[in-house]
Amino acid sequence: MKTRKLRDLEVSALGLGCMGMSEFYGPQNDAESIATIHRFLDLGGNLLDTADMYGPFKNEELVGRAIAGRRSEVILATKFGNERFADGTRRINGTPEYVIKACDDSLRRLKVDYIDLYYQHRVDRSVPVEETWGALKDLVTAGKVRNLGISEASATTIRKANSIHPITALQTEWSLWTRDPETNEVLKTVRELGIGFVPYSPLGRGFLTGAFTSIEDLSENDSRRTHPRFKGENFAHNFKIVEAVKSIAEQKGATAAQLALAWVLAQGNDVVPIPGTRKVARLEENLGALDLVLSEADLAALNSAAPVGITAGDRYADMSSVNA
Repeated sequence: MKTRKLRDLEVSALGLGCMGMSEFYGPQNDAESIATIHRFLDLGGNLLDTADMYGPFKNEELVGRAIAGRRSEVILATKFGNERFADGTRRINGTPEYVIKACDDSLRRLKVDYIDLYYQHRVDRSVPVEETWGALKDLVTAGKVRNLGISEASATTIRKANSIHPITALQTEWSLWTRDPETNEVLKTVRELGIGFVPYSPLGRGFLTGAFTSIEDLSENDSRRTHPRFKGENFAHNFKIVEAVKSIAEQKGATAAQLALAWVLAQGNDVVPIPGTRKVARLEENLGALDLVLSEADLAALNSAAPVGITAGDRYADMSSVNA
């Protein structure tokens, strides 16, 4: 397994996003998901990504069961800040008191003594980020957390948080159909500060794989049905990107998913994508991207097929908590 560094934290060059194993993307199968995590570890992968709000809470428990007896093989990343309640509502919470409680709860669900990489999942606009990060710094001092990260933060917020404690990784969406970090100062800022970049949804929430050709291919309880990019004319427009990527992939003897991941990987050695899957076969396909070498001509063809701004529709139905 090839490795990369997020600041000083060495991780597998591809991580495994575990969110969809417990919620959002249709039916779940815990046994299948655990088998996928085990296969990832067997193949030398180590970066597992979860969050307290996935499930809610069930995903951390699932990951905890999967890594029992294999803790030393894992770089475990989880998140706080999207506080969910029993009635289904949620709020962004960055208060220092909540930071401490959320961490303790995650440690209990994961059944571990420490978290390798703890992310602020969303920035609470009502709490100065310096206060949130003061509490996170205390968690590092206490030994409960070893590295800190932040997700969907603006360049200004990244600088403020990093001034309190070094940020190991920024997590935000980046792929051939979400190229915002290249244009909004985020990528420039993290590289100036030596922060690693962890792209989530590097396959466009599965869209770039070509696995579905209409929204009707998604199960009724799949949250992607609510995403603007998957609706109506936006779907039809965005599917043209998929067709172009598939055409280039065929010329390379690769799948669309492998090519899309190879493009993200080619953006720099400080970039560690975390594609999610519940299935061993998809996992193995994704890992094949690590052996796919893209030439300058390949990169130019992909940039032409999916230039900045080509995708139709917002990433989320509500973008208010993004890049805060």
